Amino acid sequence: MDKLNSIQSKIIDIKDIEPFLTYWRLKNNKIVFTNGCFDILHRGHVEYLAKAASYGNILIVGLNTDDSIRRIKGSLRPIQDQYARALVLASLHFVSVVILFDEDTPYELIKRVQPDVLIKGSDYKAEDVVGNDIVKAKGGEIATIDFIDGYSTTSIIEKLKK
Repeated sequence: MDKLNSIQSKIIDIKDIEPFLTYWRLKNNKIVFTNGCFDILHRGHVEYLAKAASYGNILIVGLNTDDSIRRIKGSLRPIQDQYARALVLASLHFVSVVILFDEDTPYELIKRVQPDVLIKGSDYKAEDVVGNDIVKAKGGEIATIDFIDGYSTTSIIEKLKK
């Protein structure tokens, strides 16, 4: 398999996740889930995702579709389309799979994945993280990770406007 095909194979549809989950659980892997828009991938994203991956053996990234982002952030976003964003995320060696979701929150995706660890940025309180009820019900962990000051897609866009 060439390198590009290898990266593309990590971008999967939610309907295709079950065999992966079965295999990973059979191997007693700890499954970590996080989600976001990841519009212009930057240092803050990479450090956040690397730290998230350190909580287990498998990192599943839920990625908002373009339509979902427009509903949440407005008509001028995303800057990059969903395939471009998914491809860049999938190229990170510590990302196991990327799954696009079209809803405004990843609740249904989390319900399907049933991760052992659910990660969000520290701008959330653990009890406010979408899907925390699902993960807690199965004895899982909710963790938050600090962001790096000055690194956000919004701040990058603002710099370009100046």
